[in-house]
Amino acid sequence: MKINIYYGGRGLIEDPTLYVLNKITEVLKEIRVDVNRFNLYEQKGGIAMLPNTLKDADAAVLAVSVEWYGIGGLMQQFLDACWLYADKNKLKKLYMFPVVISTSLGEREAEYHLIRSWELLGGVAFPGICAYAEDHVEFETNAAYGKMIEQAAENMYRTVNHKVVAYPSSTAAGGTVAVSGSPIDLTPQESEQLSIYVSDETFVKKQKEDVAQLTKFYLDKLDQTGDEDKQEFIAEFKKAFVTPEPDFAAVYQIMMTDVDRDLVLEVENGKLKVYYGTVQSPNVLAKTTRDIVNKIVSGRVTFQGAFMSSQLTCKGDFKLLRSFDQFFRFE
Repeated sequence: MKINIYYGGRGLIEDPTLYVLNKITEVLKEIRVDVNRFNLYEQKGGIAMLPNTLKDADAAVLAVSVEWYGIGGLMQQFLDACWLYADKNKLKKLYMFPVVISTSLGEREAEYHLIRSWELLGGVAFPGICAYAEDHVEFETNAAYGKMIEQAAENMYRTVNHKVVAYPSSTAAGGTVAVSGSPIDLTPQESEQLSIYVSDETFVKKQKEDVAQLTKFYLDKLDQTGDEDKQEFIAEFKKAFVTPEPDFAAVYQIMMTDVDRDLVLEVENGKLKVYYGTVQSPNVLAKTTRDIVNKIVSGRVTFQGAFMSSQLTCKGDFKLLRSFDQFFRFE
């Protein structure tokens, strides 16, 4: 039996998730399970290749540390890569056990995010470990918690070994229909080859340059049309911009779904570029409506406030999400 562990935390010594994973690994190895752990923070340049490691696995453990909100950008990148490049026929037979340890709020929401994402991928999700650790030392020295972790690891083994059948899920059944932007139907070999291209820095750099040239071309075209809608909010963002540290760089893309327009904010070398268009792999991708963007630029709501109240959804680097209101100060 082979179980792969994918850890989406930052690898800090005081992270209680690492203690849980070490405990799980110890138990599984005692019963002769082949355990392989992939630390996503060490694989930043090759996350697109990691779905290939699922081929020989019988189960996957997706482990995250909730330090502020959500599952974190690295785990989301891994799930995105699975959606794009993984062998879907293999995923249908692959068990997943979530491990979510929170030092803040929202461990249940993060666990649900992992389960729902895995079911959308077509896989089978079973209960794992979900806990709040206010003090990592107290959590790690609690004998009762240690016993519970050992029992959870044993349950993982029994579930996989006995090939336990789960009830069918509407999420899995309707995933390809309910989720917009379904991936291209590729063979496993084509998906693997594409993931290799994506992880190739030279290839990705060339693609980004091509996209940048196309973006500039269409921006020039838009400027010539004199379309006032394409200039909306640009002046407000430029006026509110506060110059960050010289070495700071980030790309925000705000999708206004009700008017079908995307506003791109590029911050680099202390300068700001604002335009309508799209970019490949922005650091933060936000979805909201034109009315909410209008409230943000008029100072009636902050970017993070809109996110916390579910008026705006985001994916990407949540650290940069929190920094947005520092760089754009609307009155």
